[in-house]
Amino acid sequence: MPRPREALAIAPGVLAAIAAIVAYSEADVVAAAMLASTAVGIFVGIVAGGIPIRSQVRSLETAVGALVEDGGTALPEARRLGLLAPLGAQLARVADALQSAREEATTDRLTRVANRPTLLAHLFAEIERVSRYNRPLAVAFIDLDHFKAVNDTYGHEAGDRVLRGVADVFREHTRGTDFVGRYGGEEFVVVLPETTAEDATMVAEKLRTLVMKQRFRAGEDEEITVSVSIGIAGGQGRSLRIDQLLRDADAAMYAAKSLGRNQTYVFAEEDDDSARIPRAPISQEARQRATDVGDQARRAAESALSAVLAPMPHYAGQPSPLIAAIAVRMATELGLPDAEIERIRVAALLHDVGKLAVPGQILEKPGPLSADEWQKVVQHPRIGQAIIERVMTLGDAGAIILHHHEHFSGHGYPYGLRGTDIPLGARIVAIADAYDAMVRDRPYRRAIGHAAAIEELRRYAEVQFDPELVDLFCDLYARRPPAEDPGLLIDPRPRPAASRAPRARAAGGSRR
Repeated sequence: MPRPREALAIAPGVLAAIAAIVAYSEADVVAAAMLASTAVGIFVGIVAGGIPIRSQVRSLETAVGALVEDGGTALPEARRLGLLAPLGAQLARVADALQSAREEATTDRLTRVANRPTLLAHLFAEIERVSRYNRPLAVAFIDLDHFKAVNDTYGHEAGDRVLRGVADVFREHTRGTDFVGRYGGEEFVVVLPETTAEDATMVAEKLRTLVMKQRFRAGEDEEITVSVSIGIAGGQGRSLRIDQLLRDADAAMYAAKSLGRNQTYVFAEEDDDSARIPRAPISQEARQRATDVGDQARRAAESALSAVLAPMPHYAGQPSPLIAAIAVRMATELGLPDAEIERIRVAALLHDVGKLAVPGQILEKPGPLSADEWQKVVQHPRIGQAIIERVMTLGDAGAIILHHHEHFSGHGYPYGLRGTDIPLGARIVAIADAYDAMVRDRPYRRAIGHAAAIEELRRYAEVQFDPELVDLFCDLYARRPPAEDPGLLIDPRPRPAASRAPRARAAGGSRR
């Protein structure tokens, strides 16, 4: 036992330490810090004064400091405190409770990523940092597509598994410096420090593709897949404001949804999200029947549109089995999921459906187009999207059709998207479409050979086409030209998978 003089000397410090513990447990961090500092000061004085139990006091001083600094994660073992071990044990118990309380207060219980208040606090701190040092920062606003349908069809337990699995993908495939949080419901936000919006788009595309490849258990012998729509916003230094940054990323996410879902969109303008219709749970047999009927409806819609386009010249929208074969093989080599490959196949076949609204004399004009005539031509991707969006079973291909004339440099149409802002499927179809246009005669120019077409694609890489996809095309078809696959017109079947990808533009100034 300490002697009376020693007990009297350490008593104020012990009392201050206990008071600091109580204040911290009541979330009064300022008072806890002041009291802990007082306790540390008293203990330092005791150590300097040469009281015999100074080694234990020094350990207690360290313990109190650790409790205030990081919630007690670095507390020394109680037995090292000697006569003060009982107080050390109490400190350890308080520290454990505080650590659990901190995790409960900062972590989303279901997904185990940061909850909304913690996410916003982190984002606010990051914006302060980048403002001080003039550094880049981007955020990805992510929403699960048709998540309500997952809950309604398979139940909330399956929905919870999906949320946990998607959160795991985000946590495991982002950098240590990135910060993942659940914003609410099926929405997540990833904070990407030292990252431009363009680089954030590449990260988002990687996450989107990884989510599509995941399979989630929906029953004893059933698995489902899901997709996400992602909005990107970013900036640098003092230009960033937390409310504006989140608002812009949210607007970009809704734009991604309105353009067909399952894609990444960089902030440009706000767009309304289309309503989702809730569905009641159905049995497995009924669900399979619904899937079969849906597939039949999709094939019927595809056949109907193909029949309308079939009599048209190849340059006026006729479905091309060559373009479809190239696009499907490239998508397969990139290792894309079956659903993405199917979406690209449909878009490749129907990418020029909007030319139905362009007067034939313009499409067949051998000379240069007037400004008014060109204006009619550049509308065809938007018209094509409008047609496809009306055919609900083919709606997923709408975004690819809309953007297949965007250029990698940002000088394409209809929106002037650039680089990785252009949907991957649109970048693939653009290369296939450009190749097809070059190796066929057009009213305004003669066809060129396979080798010359390859050279044109290489020449316009990074200007009109995604350079990585151009390299992939050239690797696939270096030895022999691509061949048509008429089977893709009638009986679409999922293909295997393998690699990764980028974006696109069109060669030789054609009127594709």
